[in-house]
Amino acid sequence: MTVELSFRQYRPRALEIIDTTLRDGTQSSLLHDHYKYFFSTDDKVEITRALIQYGVKFIELFAPIVSPQEAADFGPIRQARDELVVQKGYAFLLAHVRTHPADVESALKAGFDGLNFYIGTSEQSRAHNHGRNLQQIARDARTLIEDVRRNHPALVLRFSGEDAFRTAEADLFTVYDELAGCVDRFGTPDTVGVATPASVAQRVRALRQRYPGVDLEGHFHDDRGFSLINALEAKRSGMRYMNTTVLGIAERSGITSLTALLYNLFIDKDYDALEGYHLRASYPLNVMLADKMRKLVPGKEPVSLTNRTHTAGVHAKAVLNDATVYEAHPLDQFGVTESEILLGPLSGWNVIHYFLHEICGFDLDEATARQLAATYKARVYALNPGESPARLLIEIAEREFGLRAVSVPEQYRGTVQQDMTDTQLSGGEISEVGHASGVILRSRGHS
Repeated sequence: MTVELSFRQYRPRALEIIDTTLRDGTQSSLLHDHYKYFFSTDDKVEITRALIQYGVKFIELFAPIVSPQEAADFGPIRQARDELVVQKGYAFLLAHVRTHPADVESALKAGFDGLNFYIGTSEQSRAHNHGRNLQQIARDARTLIEDVRRNHPALVLRFSGEDAFRTAEADLFTVYDELAGCVDRFGTPDTVGVATPASVAQRVRALRQRYPGVDLEGHFHDDRGFSLINALEAKRSGMRYMNTTVLGIAERSGITSLTALLYNLFIDKDYDALEGYHLRASYPLNVMLADKMRKLVPGKEPVSLTNRTHTAGVHAKAVLNDATVYEAHPLDQFGVTESEILLGPLSGWNVIHYFLHEICGFDLDEATARQLAATYKARVYALNPGESPARLLIEIAEREFGLRAVSVPEQYRGTVQQDMTDTQLSGGEISEVGHASGVILRSRGHS
């Protein structure tokens, strides 16, 4: 049974994410880079469920007119949403539609909760995309949107002047003035990534002053690397709705990352903006999408294991004593509950001693660890791709220094505070060694 809720019954939070992973995210070239090309229906259902469980209340999808598959996928996505209503509350499914009757008709027929209208308003769009002037845009948009509002009053409606930050403020006002009484939100999409924090703050303030009764929505592309900071600036300037994707995937360089945005708001102590979001699920959410895309969570994503990975010997030694020396931010509250210390040519004697003594169970003192580290560093650069630095270290310890691991009787092995991926140290490739303390030492092929 389909569940319905009018947007008029919903009280918006201080920050509402409109996640577009299943719309703009599907336009990411990364899908092609990793031979994925598109999300399957099962992928979309799982992503939808994960977003709703994370606390997202607005999910943007393509209008069904885009393709037969997009039309077919809406039913399973809506069913997944409906199954979570009792547990997580209602989530609104929004159709991204051109300001065109055919797009609108397809979305209304499918049963979307809202329509996200858009049309290009910049000089570039008007000259080379659709060819209409500002007055035509305003007139046509108002006719269409008023008709939708009159016949479907429960729908949540947004209008965006595409390429808003290359649209002169006066030109944007020419269009928005005609629509202020018809929509719930005005979008300010930085479609080609030209906005700066200063221009975002100025534009948001101007729109808030001119349209105090209309909420604002931001969509910031990362062509200049500003998508995250622009979103933060927009939020500080009074914007309530923000477009994001998981991992920031989208057209070209992507848009604002969902978890990176909430992570930074947490660090900035903007706790009101975090209401209703399950922050500890942030890293699992990132891992889930990365796995679907056949890639790792990007190193530039703040909520990642990379942000708790240490290679240099000085860093590794300090982290073993107190992680806060080189980890200033509360990643554990966002689901990154492990640290990773990579064995390699930069590893100091401290981490080598820790690995061999605490993880592998070898009995060695500081002087031996220093000697062993020197031997190891002289050879690790010669490893071939795919060969394990951890395996090399253990071989040197066993064969050249005569070290042996402590033998633990079978009946006591369950109480030993270590968990090894390979129980036989002298045989087989060790790819990862985990420790009950939460530290993980993982060997990687040297390249």
